[in-house]
Amino acid sequence: MRENKHYRPLVAEVHSEPRESSAPRTLRASAASAIASLNTTLLPSEAIYLSVPFVQRMTTPPTTQSAPHIHTAPRTDVSQNQGKFRIHFNFPGRAVPDHDDHGYGPLATVVESFMDPGTLIRMHQHRNEEIISWVPEGVMRHDDRQGNELVTDSEHLMVMNAGSGFWHAEETYAEDPPLRMLQIFVRPQTLDLQPKIQHEPIPESTPDAWRHLFGPEGGDAPLSVRNDVDFYDCRLAAGATVSVPTHPDWDTYLYVFEGAVDVEDAQLGYTESALIQGNGDDDISVTASEDSLLVAFCINPEAPITRQGTIGR
Repeated sequence: MRENKHYRPLVAEVHSEPRESSAPRTLRASAASAIASLNTTLLPSEAIYLSVPFVQRMTTPPTTQSAPHIHTAPRTDVSQNQGKFRIHFNFPGRAVPDHDDHGYGPLATVVESFMDPGTLIRMHQHRNEEIISWVPEGVMRHDDRQGNELVTDSEHLMVMNAGSGFWHAEETYAEDPPLRMLQIFVRPQTLDLQPKIQHEPIPESTPDAWRHLFGPEGGDAPLSVRNDVDFYDCRLAAGATVSVPTHPDWDTYLYVFEGAVDVEDAQLGYTESALIQGNGDDDISVTASEDSLLVAFCINPEAPITRQGTIGR
């Protein structure tokens, strides 16, 4: 894949069988083997998920249905190491006691991904999941069997609505910086939807304010997914306070990508997270104890979901 310096808004639907790629590939970090390993080892096994040592740090037990409950979890121990490509799986549902799903409603998993310079993840397929690539620094280079060559960075977001099937590859060049990003997996409402890809510039961020980046189809976010999840990010300076994004009757999952924050009386550090249930009309404050980069997901826990994705089951 050659570098594409011409960024453009892209929403491409797939209407025909994908062409075979003729470009030779050298395996540097095999996504195919990573995905195979996940599918045979991690994803079908609830025992794997249940063994993750999540720690609930609630200060008081739930008392009423309307009171917000903040469930917190430390950095995940569920990971895959493919050498130059490393991934850590954050499962939002595992922060909640007695929750029988590793995901939470339509949000299946939030994957912290690392790619060293000069890493190639060879062409592989996703099905029945919505995959969002959020890159706060560095670049992630994408090509696919539809002929797209795209660069995702801090100014662009990519959503791959895999539907009935979408093949793609990811790469960093030797001259690229080390990449740390989030790959977010959303469960669609229906199986075997039309596959498509979205790649667009995103609004410039405002310090100490949430930026809305994707949401359900028909909403006001610049990109969309096919279920009830809204996604926001925020750069929060030390000492600054914001309220957690909320929707009526929805819950919020908060993840600390960088820094440390106080969420009401709970403390979250680097890569720690919180699932906030029953927000209602209450403002939940987040105060940064150091310069921080946060992401938040507003989730409809009652949304219909499917659980047959390649990774995001």
